[in-house]
Amino acid sequence: MTMIAIGGSIGTGLFLASGGAISSAGPGGALLAYAAIGFMVYFLMTSLGEMAAYMPVTGSFSTYAARFVDPAFGFALGWNYWFNWAITIAAEIAAASIIVKYWLPDVSTLACSAVFLAIMAGINYLSVRAYGESEYWFSLIKVVTVVIFIVVGVLMILGIMGGKAVGFHHFTEGAAPIRGGFLAVFGVFMAAGFSFQGTELIGVAAGESEEPEKNVPKAIKQIFWRILIFYILSILIIGMLISYRDPLLLQSGIENIAVSPFTVVFERAGFAFAASVMNAIILTSVLSAGNSGMYASTRMLWVLAREGKAPSWLKFINKRGIPTAALAVTAAIGMLAFLASLFGQGVVYVWLLNASGMSGFLAWLGIAISHYRFRKAFIAQGHRLDELPYRARWFPFGPLVAFVICSLVMLGQGYAQFLSGQIQWAGVAATYIGLPLFLILYLGYKLKYRTRIVPLKDCRFKD
Repeated sequence: MTMIAIGGSIGTGLFLASGGAISSAGPGGALLAYAAIGFMVYFLMTSLGEMAAYMPVTGSFSTYAARFVDPAFGFALGWNYWFNWAITIAAEIAAASIIVKYWLPDVSTLACSAVFLAIMAGINYLSVRAYGESEYWFSLIKVVTVVIFIVVGVLMILGIMGGKAVGFHHFTEGAAPIRGGFLAVFGVFMAAGFSFQGTELIGVAAGESEEPEKNVPKAIKQIFWRILIFYILSILIIGMLISYRDPLLLQSGIENIAVSPFTVVFERAGFAFAASVMNAIILTSVLSAGNSGMYASTRMLWVLAREGKAPSWLKFINKRGIPTAALAVTAAIGMLAFLASLFGQGVVYVWLLNASGMSGFLAWLGIAISHYRFRKAFIAQGHRLDELPYRARWFPFGPLVAFVICSLVMLGQGYAQFLSGQIQWAGVAATYIGLPLFLILYLGYKLKYRTRIVPLKDCRFKD
């Protein structure tokens, strides 16, 4: 459980996108944005941890939303989350194919994609234990890499490796530490939010874990320190060692592994094979994200079918307890979405990817609302707080802060388009398309089944 939570929070957002964040907002602005989003994610995970430890269910926040808010809200949140990860699988397949071309430039993109999809689906087909074991090792590789990076970075800052000590020189040059003011920092909020998406996987895994009442709180309690060490400290080191004006920081795409901030720091420390090693590490990170996406979306689709919110044949599970029908459909959608990236200049794929980006924030918003209602219903029905295996601190401040920040980030995603004065409506539509899709699901289910907000006294805690 602990390593799944770690794996969900370390990925290409840290290894690649952190450079672009420092370039656009300065080292101080990037630190401020990641710290604020990390603060919010901590509250979100404590909210999810309180619910998951008390009533661990595979459907996680989709089930919580249906029981504590509105069945229509749970329906929309479940399908939203399935869509989010199904499209993410396609994105990770595309990214993995690009990474492999670093070593094998002539390899077929389709062949690579088929192999990676088979690996992800195969791991999830074997057993829940196979998923947990693979994610453990994927996460361990990422953790070891970040720890080594931090140690090397500190030695470079002190002048023990890579030349003379740099101190806080890059934090005071030019417009540093914060460049571009509030709007630049706000822009990094969105990038930071995408980087942290995946930490909520712990809630999905809780339903199939051993002793969730013990293991979920243990994993949740470590999230604060993981965020502090892995993200905040890494970005501090990058900001101290690389100038925000360095053009290398602008090249933060998956195709630019050789100029990843991590690669640049390792090369300046004297590691000759840094680019190849980081390429391999980022490949494992991408496979980890795809593997987790396959697991999460498969379970969510299975739960939707079990609750009557998806076709009943998707409820089928094999002798090992694997929802194979849901797994097959999820893998097929992931591959279809990937194929869409090969035709029509990728227009369909870009729209799907933008919609999935919004979906992650909608899931977090759902967690905040569900936990607020969960705690209110828990007290209203006469329960005592000491009955909870794990209690989220600072309630109701935590879920309210998460709700406000998530709402601001979601609504502000297209702010750059509006401020530029040259609005491209197709781009704006692609940015916000996730919201109307969610509302169509929510209102459609609500109108068909005439659902209502569940009264606090009627909220179900146990089956």
